[in-house]
Amino acid sequence: MRLANLAGRAVLLVDGGAVDVAELTDGKYGPAPRDVLDRWTQFRAEVTGVEGADRIPYATGDLGAPVPEPRQVFAVGLNYADHVAAARVPTPEFPMIFTKFPSSLGGPATPVALPSAVVDYEAELVAVIGREASRVSESEAWSHVAGLTVGQDLSERSVQGRGPAPQYSMGKSFAGFSPTGPAVVTLDEIGDRDDLALRGWIGDEVLQESRTKELIRSVPALIAYISGICRLFAGDLIFTGSPAGVGMGRKPQRFLRPGETLMTEIEGLGRLEIPLVDGSL
Repeated sequence: MRLANLAGRAVLLVDGGAVDVAELTDGKYGPAPRDVLDRWTQFRAEVTGVEGADRIPYATGDLGAPVPEPRQVFAVGLNYADHVAAARVPTPEFPMIFTKFPSSLGGPATPVALPSAVVDYEAELVAVIGREASRVSESEAWSHVAGLTVGQDLSERSVQGRGPAPQYSMGKSFAGFSPTGPAVVTLDEIGDRDDLALRGWIGDEVLQESRTKELIRSVPALIAYISGICRLFAGDLIFTGSPAGVGMGRKPQRFLRPGETLMTEIEGLGRLEIPLVDGSL
């Protein structure tokens, strides 16, 4: 199952188009994606097929963030060994957690206005919580996941670096700085949920390439850690971290430029195609 957001309505992406969830269920679920996720366990038990449902044609650019109104958005820094090595810092003893504010969410092809010349990219696997989680163990954690999606953790590095302490959440929460999509893909549609190829590129230039098995802390480990401190709710997002290759760490540094299209793909989950435009004042 691939849950997406088409013009603010929850849809399932299938061969031949999109199926409107509210119409499919005679109004029991939807029309908003949040309504489906708030009752995700019940929805998954009751909605098992789309036979005979009308298909709505769509393009990637018609889709919004598949989870447009999460209660909480968590993100993880320095969670790939090669990223830690490139940053020349010790592996964090505990997961390095910050938040990205929900107003920064965008869809899989939503244009992003670059506010400066130092906006960076970070291709990431994003886990979507499907039911409340509080102090869950790693062995239980996957059962609390609705599905996975593709994300980018964009960062305005000058704002992020403002002292006396780093301003991660502010530097990473400009409008459109958290593109996600195209859909929340349920685990039964994913081959090996612990080992997915991840890639980010612009034109012919490959920026990042890795596999999610290289995560220092896996999705279950992150859910166990975060839920031991914060209660997680259905629809919450966890950006799980980015591999090496970010622009700030390159020599010379390589930041995003207006007129480019930032591509991000994860095996089995789909692709983001983010147009970049000039948003400087």
